[in-house]
Amino acid sequence: MNFTKKDLETLNQIIASRRDVRGNNFINKKISKKKLTAILNSALHAPSVGYSQPWRFVIVDDVKREKVYKHFSKSFEKSKLRFRDKPIYNTLKLEGIKESNINIAVYYKKPTKNVLGQTYMKRSGEYSVVCAILNMWLTARAMNIGMGWVSILKPKKVNKIFDIDKKDYKFIAYLCFGYTKEFYDEPELKKLKWEKEKQLQECLLNK
Repeated sequence: MNFTKKDLETLNQIIASRRDVRGNNFINKKISKKKLTAILNSALHAPSVGYSQPWRFVIVDDVKREKVYKHFSKSFEKSKLRFRDKPIYNTLKLEGIKESNINIAVYYKKPTKNVLGQTYMKRSGEYSVVCAILNMWLTARAMNIGMGWVSILKPKKVNKIFDIDKKDYKFIAYLCFGYTKEFYDEPELKKLKWEKEKQLQECLLNK
């Protein structure tokens, strides 16, 4: 299959419009089962080392969602000590666990046999799962559905909530999906001048 210049322009627009959505932007609107399935199916098309397809997903129910939220709240309070030089951190809304329509926990299924391409780079399987997450993020954005990645969580605590054995699986991400009031024209942390946007030349090690 060959793609057109218009297809590329659309893809670039979707990539540039991807945002990390927080609870102050989600609205009370359900995501249909069809669209949720499309988002999950997009993950299955991600590249994976040795075609291992190591991604696993947990659709979070209301009881466990509440437990994750309580754990996040405690972790966020503790994390404030690390950013005492940036008072704005205390005011940031960094998750949408309760406000989003659907929460999904993403895991890496640890291999039980040798995986092609993973002999020396053991974490390439985990990187494959991250590729799957990006597919989900972009697919959701193309459907005008927002996604937020909640990272102020302790994997050990999350595993306990979901009764997941760390010997078999590794926690990679906690994702929140939902429709939004709007998609910001720029990333929120860029708007708040948390960090300066890097240009391509700054990212080239061999410049």
